[in-house]
Amino acid sequence: MKRFHVHVAVSDLKQSTQFYSAMFGMQPTVQKDDYAKWMLDDPRVNFAISERANASGLNHLGFQADSDEELEEIHARLQTADTAITAEKGANCCYAKSDKYWVQDPSGIPWESFRSLDTIPFYGENSHKGGAGAENATAASEGGACGTSCCPAPVAKAATTAKACCNG
Repeated sequence: MKRFHVHVAVSDLKQSTQFYSAMFGMQPTVQKDDYAKWMLDDPRVNFAISERANASGLNHLGFQADSDEELEEIHARLQTADTAITAEKGANCCYAKSDKYWVQDPSGIPWESFRSLDTIPFYGENSHKGGAGAENATAASEGGACGTSCCPAPVAKAATTAKACCNG
């Protein structure tokens, strides 16, 4: 595993981009009108935010592999976890074409293991702002999966008792 991945659904991309840019001490590596991503080296993390979900919060966690061998090593470990694995080869999502594996942990948190193969000019299938257009037709014809497992619903927020735990 080369880089930890976190994707957070936000309600205000501009305000969130300003906040995370200040927190990370750098501007996003990728910035679109509905998405931003920081490829940080300290800590080594691929941190992404988007306005794509219906609710704000943790969208998913994952690992970004640098090679096919690393991705298949992660896949082999997932197979020992006794959970359903969804494979997506050549998926179009988050402005990238990737090979990926999806699982859910026992608490229902989606985990994405992926290797990016190329960049693409759109977010993904069935999710382009403004409705279905030529870009969506291209994504669908190329087997993209955004809007299905590519962009899971944000994880439910913890109970308010967790807030008291962390503030006291």
